[in-house]
Amino acid sequence: MHNFGAYILLFFIGGILFYAAIKRVPVFDCFCKGAKESIAPAFALLPTLLALLFAVHLLSASGFLEKLGEWCAPLLSKIGIPKELLSLCILSPLSGSGSISMYTEVLKAYGPDSFLGRTASVIVASTETTFYAIAVYYGSVDINKTRHTVPCALCADVISFILAGKFVSLFFN
Repeated sequence: MHNFGAYILLFFIGGILFYAAIKRVPVFDCFCKGAKESIAPAFALLPTLLALLFAVHLLSASGFLEKLGEWCAPLLSKIGIPKELLSLCILSPLSGSGSISMYTEVLKAYGPDSFLGRTASVIVASTETTFYAIAVYYGSVDINKTRHTVPCALCADVISFILAGKFVSLFFN
C-alpha cells in the first residue's frame, strides 16, 4: 500500500498514452515539441532565479538574518511571533529550501510536538516563497511591474506568521 501513489501515477500516464494511441496522436513528437518550447522560458528565468538565490545565500552567510532577528525580536514578540522563529519568518518569503532547512533546525532543537515545532509547521505550511513565486510567474511572461502583488503577498505572510502562534496556542495547549 506504500506505493499506491506510484501506481496511480503509472495508471494516469498509461491512460494518457492509451488515449493518445486511440486518437493516433504522435506522443513522442508532441513531447519533444513541448520540451523544445519550454527551454526558452527556462533560460529567460535563469538570471532572475540566480539573482534571488544569490541574495538569499548572501543574507544567510553574512549573518544579517540573525542580526535582523535580534533587532526585531522585542517588537515581534509583542504581536505573537516567537523569537526563536524570526529567522524562519524572515527567510520564508525568500527561499523555500532555506526556510525548510531552518524549519528542520527548529524541529531538531525543540521537537515536532513542542509549541515552537508546531508553530513552525503552521508557518511553513501556510506561507509561500513570495519572491521566488513572483520571480518565476512574472518573469515567465515578462511582467516587470508587480504593482500590488508584493505588498499584498507580504501582508498575507505576516498575517500567517502572527496567527500561527495564536492558533497553535489556542488548539494545542
